[in-house]
Amino acid sequence: MAQWDTETDVLVAGSGAGGATGAYTAAREGLEVLLVEATDRFGGTTAYSAGGGMWFPANPVLTRAGTDDTVEDALEYYRAVVGDRTPAPLQEAFVRGGAPLIEYLERDEGLRFRPLPWPDYFGTAPKARADGMRHICAKPLRVSAAPELRELVRGPLDVDRRGAAVPEDYFVGGRALIARLLAATPVGPRAQRRLGTALVELVLEGGRVCGAVLECDGVRTRVRTRRGVLLAAGGFEHNDELRARYRVPGSSRDTMGPSGNRGLAHLAGIAAGADTDLMDQAWWSPGLTHPDGRSAFALWFTGGIFVDADGRRFVNESAAYDRLGREILTAQAAGRVGQRYWMIYDDADGGIPPVKATNVSMAAAQEYRAAGLWRSAETLAGLAAEIGVPAANLRETVARFNDFAARGVDEDFGRGEEPYDRAFSGGRPPLYPIRRAPFHAAAFGVSDLGTKGGLRTDAHGRVLDTTGAVIPGLYAAGNTMAAPSGTVYPGGGNPIGTSMVFAHRAVCHLRDAGPGHQAP
Repeated sequence: MAQWDTETDVLVAGSGAGGATGAYTAAREGLEVLLVEATDRFGGTTAYSAGGGMWFPANPVLTRAGTDDTVEDALEYYRAVVGDRTPAPLQEAFVRGGAPLIEYLERDEGLRFRPLPWPDYFGTAPKARADGMRHICAKPLRVSAAPELRELVRGPLDVDRRGAAVPEDYFVGGRALIARLLAATPVGPRAQRRLGTALVELVLEGGRVCGAVLECDGVRTRVRTRRGVLLAAGGFEHNDELRARYRVPGSSRDTMGPSGNRGLAHLAGIAAGADTDLMDQAWWSPGLTHPDGRSAFALWFTGGIFVDADGRRFVNESAAYDRLGREILTAQAAGRVGQRYWMIYDDADGGIPPVKATNVSMAAAQEYRAAGLWRSAETLAGLAAEIGVPAANLRETVARFNDFAARGVDEDFGRGEEPYDRAFSGGRPPLYPIRRAPFHAAAFGVSDLGTKGGLRTDAHGRVLDTTGAVIPGLYAAGNTMAAPSGTVYPGGGNPIGTSMVFAHRAVCHLRDAGPGHQAP
């Protein structure tokens, strides 16, 4: 015992949706748990999410709201869009796991949820739901109900990106989910949490993970775990060296993850013999470029078209953001689109880009213009000169799109054909003509919500080595785990929902396994 500084049943690394769910489950099941967070605040990427949604088909919240959905239908949809890129048992564990998890959580009066309708992202796939009734979120929580958490829960984004004040009234979206889980997990001798503490190494004895090395302010301590270690520390989106090693497009500058997501848990798992998958993948989106030079996740476009280096449209601008982001990356790889590309729009909104959800609030218009990010001209030819594309092509592109808008059919890219496309346009095809001078262009890049590659696991969240064997005592969830969704994003709330399901399953499994053993 002299080699250990402390011990616990369960060590959880990371405090986003997965880590917070894992710690809550452990405490509720009577296990001693230590939750460590590498940064100065709890919540991870989850706390930045404006909606904080969870894709949990046929869960009790939606059943009470009257949905006729079934888990079998949802599983058919999920399998249709994910395919065989990831193991079927992993896919099934996620889809089937959401409803019983919500039933489990709702037994606690502090954990309350509501429907947040959000259409599935592949609207023509079998058993897709256009009504959005597979998606829920945590109910807002008054800050006065957990005042000690006001400064401890990360976000909203404007707090970190723009220096905004921390809200004093409610925790909402992803912050509400984190605050509710933390408030429901009693802090005491058997349930502790530490900020500014990173897991940097796993300790093995006889092939089993029996503890970890933690680092806080340059000081390292060794924690023995009687049951296991759960790695739920997010992705590695803020580590440009790892992004380059695994060929993840883009840079840390444009990610939406918090700065602490540097892949330390990934590296610790790999050093312990873990296998990895999907390490070149992320949850993608187009990103409005802001005056600080960063391109931030943007959606809800009420107009505008994207053009390539030749001044021509190249994509369905209203597609679900990950699908749209991947099309942009494909065009970039082919050399048709640069790292910066342009949204073309008219003066219907007085020169402000028709983007209603920028996630990071817009700065003053003059700041974008001074940085060369927003450009204007009285004619399309003049605008083409401003952004360096052929004038004839831009005029032809806009004329063709305006014809589509008049007829209500996008013959080139099918904009408006799927339910998600129409989610922000009152159910109508989102085809808005570009007619009113002056004409404008806003710079965009590619953003991401975090990497989605990580340690391979089984359906219990147990980490697998390079031979496919379980590494005893080691579990992973969230973006530290290779995503069950593979190279697609089936629907809003998949990242958060996956994190929660596999963290919960992991802790339940190590609870049943007993000290120093592995259940089958």
